Amino acid sequence: MHLNHRGFTLIEILVVMVMLAVIAGAVAYNMSGSLQAAKIRGASKDMVAALRQTRSQAVVKHQEQQLVIDVENKTYQYPGKEKPVALPEGMEIKVYAAASEVPSEQQAGFRFFSDGSSTGGRITLIYEDRFWRINVAWLTGEIRLFRDSEIDDA
Repeated sequence: MHLNHRGFTLIEILVVMVMLAVIAGAVAYNMSGSLQAAKIRGASKDMVAALRQTRSQAVVKHQEQQLVIDVENKTYQYPGKEKPVALPEGMEIKVYAAASEVPSEQQAGFRFFSDGSSTGGRITLIYEDRFWRINVAWLTGEIRLFRDSEIDDA
């Protein structure tokens, strides 16, 4: 007599379910890390855009404009933006700016002039073991963003 087996055993089904759960968990964990990394990258690019807008406003309006950073609260404010922009949670900020633009330990700023030049300086945004550096050239007012992997090359 010949028996014809069809279907899967309960153990086979359970093994496949466990494997799918492990894979789904790994994918979800990697996606959340990727989303956070994208948020951090976006925050650094937003700050560069705010600095460039401040510089553009100084040139267009023929008057000094300033972006102010609140280091303690991890926010910054620039012309045309009524409310301060907050950095993502967990991100640290370090600012190196001209002495004239540092009224206190909690605040620092970057002033742009009508010819496009600035007071210059550097902003370092840090998240976990990664960092982004924004350089503001004093003579030209040029604003450049470097990721941690590019800093050695720059």
